[in-house]
Amino acid sequence: MNFPKELKYSKTHEWVKMVDDTTALIGLTDYAQSELGDLVFINLPEEDDELSVEESFADVESVKAVSDVVAPLAGTVSEINEELMDEPQRINTDPYDAWLVKVSDVSQLGELMDADGYAAFVESLQEEKLF
Repeated sequence: MNFPKELKYSKTHEWVKMVDDTTALIGLTDYAQSELGDLVFINLPEEDDELSVEESFADVESVKAVSDVVAPLAGTVSEINEELMDEPQRINTDPYDAWLVKVSDVSQLGELMDADGYAAFVESLQEEKLF
């Protein structure tokens, strides 16, 4: 699995890329998309919606289930990736290019891990599945 070093990661499998001190992109990790399976629909928030740490702000539907996307930070949605509305499967093919939302006025970061920490977290989840 691919976990780019320049990103931060949440335990709910979202990635965060800080564009500047107060602006960030949020997307789903490679692990998340592989666990979800083929995505067929995405429901994104509206521009100007407020995000709160650890609260659902979107959902994705796969052939397996519908899953919430949880905010890894607090701020205001300044842009949504409208391409995903017609092509949610882009998250499956390139999860780190297929960002969901751009957030401005980032006021609070949740508990985020670096790539190595997230890789270890994912590995622990996979080990639990073996039992």
